[in-house]
Amino acid sequence: MAAISSNDLKNGITLQVEDGLFTVVEFQHVKPGKGGAFVRTKLRNARSGAVIERTYRADERLEQAIIDKRDMQYLYRDGEDYVFMDQVSYDQVSVAAGRLGDAVNFLKETGTVMLILHGDEIVGVELPASVELTIAETEPGIQGDRVSGARKAATLETGLVVQVPLFVGPGEVIKVDTRTGEYITRA
Repeated sequence: MAAISSNDLKNGITLQVEDGLFTVVEFQHVKPGKGGAFVRTKLRNARSGAVIERTYRADERLEQAIIDKRDMQYLYRDGEDYVFMDQVSYDQVSVAAGRLGDAVNFLKETGTVMLILHGDEIVGVELPASVELTIAETEPGIQGDRVSGARKAATLETGLVVQVPLFVGPGEVIKVDTRTGEYITRA
C-alpha cells in the first residue's frame, strides 16, 4: 500500500480506510480564516456502494489501495457462479453472483466487462454504458396502439424486466442503459 497525503486526493482514488475500501467521489480543500486547513470528502464503499463523509486534516497520511482493472469476457453460468476469462492471460475466474450485484442483469455470453480487483478479491464491476439484449417475452402490440409515450413490460434474455414502447415486440434486440436499467432504443 502506498501512503498519500490528504492534499493529493483526487476523484476516483481508492483508499484503504479502517472500515474497508473506499473510492473518493468528491473532495474539497477548506482553509478557514482561523485554525488549520482540512479536506472534506465523500467516499463510496467499494463493496457495498454506501456513501460516507469524512474530514481529514491537511497533509494527513492516508493509505492508497492498489486496484487492478481487468477486461474480462463473460463465458457462462456455472450454478450460482459466473465464469469469466481474462482477455490477456486467458485465465478463467469463477465469481459468485453476490459479488456482481445488479451487473448480472446485463451479462450476456461473450460480452465484455471490466472486473475491479483488490489483490485476488473482486470488489466491483464496470459495465459499458449500454448493452444490446434480446426481448424474450412481451405483450404483442395491437393495431391502434398509437398513444405517444405509452409503455409495456418486456422480459429480456437475462431475466431483467424493462418498460418498452408499445411497438417493440418479442425477439427484437434493444439497447438498455446499464446505469438506470431503462430502454434506450431498438438496435
